[in-house]
Amino acid sequence: MHGFETAGPGPEATVQTGPWWRELNSYHWFVLVVAALGWLFDTMDQQLFNLARVPAMRELLAPAAGISAAQKDVDFYGGITTSIFLIGWATGGLAFGIMGDRVGRAKTMLLTILLYSAFTGLSALSWDIWSFSAFRFLTGLGVGGEFAVGVALVAEVMPVRARPFALGLLQALSAVGNISAAIISMVLSELEESGRVGSAWRIMFVIGAGPALLAILIRRRLKEPEQWQAASGEQLQKQLGSYGQLFGNPRWRKNALIGLMMAASGVIGLWGIGFFSIDLNRSVFRKTFETELRQSGEAEKDRDFLRMIVSANDPSILKPSEQKKLPQPTQFLGLAPGNKDAEVIYSELLRRSKDGESLAAADVIGSLKQSDEEKARRLEYLDSAATKGAMASGEMSAAEHAERIIKRSKRLSGKLGFWAALTSVMLNIGAFFGIYGFTYMTHYTGRRPAFAISFVLAMLSTILVFGYLTEFSQIFWMIPLMGFCQLALFGGYAIYFPELFPTYLRSTGTSFCYNVGRFVAASGPLALGALSAGVFSGYAEPMRPAGVTMSAIFLLGLCALPFAPETKGKPLPE
Repeated sequence: MHGFETAGPGPEATVQTGPWWRELNSYHWFVLVVAALGWLFDTMDQQLFNLARVPAMRELLAPAAGISAAQKDVDFYGGITTSIFLIGWATGGLAFGIMGDRVGRAKTMLLTILLYSAFTGLSALSWDIWSFSAFRFLTGLGVGGEFAVGVALVAEVMPVRARPFALGLLQALSAVGNISAAIISMVLSELEESGRVGSAWRIMFVIGAGPALLAILIRRRLKEPEQWQAASGEQLQKQLGSYGQLFGNPRWRKNALIGLMMAASGVIGLWGIGFFSIDLNRSVFRKTFETELRQSGEAEKDRDFLRMIVSANDPSILKPSEQKKLPQPTQFLGLAPGNKDAEVIYSELLRRSKDGESLAAADVIGSLKQSDEEKARRLEYLDSAATKGAMASGEMSAAEHAERIIKRSKRLSGKLGFWAALTSVMLNIGAFFGIYGFTYMTHYTGRRPAFAISFVLAMLSTILVFGYLTEFSQIFWMIPLMGFCQLALFGGYAIYFPELFPTYLRSTGTSFCYNVGRFVAASGPLALGALSAGVFSGYAEPMRPAGVTMSAIFLLGLCALPFAPETKGKPLPE
């Protein structure tokens, strides 16, 4: 019909010796490439969101142009938007899972790709936190639907022996989508740092609309699997894609609930903990870069600027009409890591300037709520006689100081964006080998032993990263190791879930396992945020103990395995 050989997964097409890929004809390869591209672009969208989340929150939550949003608001609403995205993902997955069984794999894949492409692009037009969340929810509908129909399509088209390897490769290539997103972010961060683009995160979402072009290829050449066509006869119309059928049959109900527990464990581990390693590493990078800035004398120059203001005692230096051109308190460097004296003093100077009050050092320090020790330290900080020698900034004017701090902050933001993207690259390099490695491990050990090993390694590697990653160089081995261990589970999901359900429920059942798990997983970012802001708020870096604590979620999947059926070497259920 389309110039390809007819595909069928039956035993007669299976070659028992030689590499698995030699069993594939031209149409098999076409289906694998199309499904892989659809999932690759899907995961690219996911990762674009992870990389754009922090800068988007900073801009959309800013109280005014040029004024930074509070970090606690960035963390809190970042968790909310992630949860909303996951809820959209889960909702779309359930709806399109049914559609994939009822109207066909190819037609549903076309619709999901168009949906997530369109709303990814529209995310660039967000004007506040709630419009951004709405666009992410709608994007999630398409993202969630693509996986189930893609793996069902590949599972039903591929020859029997080649099926797990093809599904493993399909899932492994998702890492390429994540790496593509990271490279896009790295390039745009460099352009933003140099001033050649404005909001890099908006441009990232515009690029994310590109996969819609894949829909043209799908519509023209992709046909429904013969296995689905046979199952979609009139006698099965009432059963196709039915949750009543899924839960009415004890065997399929048991498989669905076991798959749900396994998926929820890995999805929470990845989206509630693993992907937040990018945010964790931002703090590691920031410490490194700020140490370099202190060594170059930048903190002393910031102190000179504040001394200049209090010495002049002239509110017009910080007049409200010019405050958009002034640095923000969070952009100041303390003399030592974790020291907030400059930030606190500058915040009070801005307030007093706005109210027309005195900016003299004694008046500024006296108006702060602080201990006697803090008061003495901050008075000494502002006393130009406390240190000998010329000012670190020479004869720099107040306007030049302000421009210096703003430019420095922008350069730092660009660097953090670049290295956060590189963290994502490292994570997904590990992920590619982990996912495809699972394919070979399960070929020799079976499904359940491979999952057991992977759940344990995922927990241990996550504890390692959140508990012990403190050095810049560690991202080059700890992060790939965690990516290898955590994402190996997702290679298992792509292989295992289609093997749990019959043809008329394959998309529905796979989608139920993977996407109801996302409803549960939506609590993951909120739980991480709640633990960071509450239980562990007294720690210097509360995300660390919160991440270590939440790593126990991988034990949930381990507990489900004794009840899971072993499917290695068995044909797909009919």
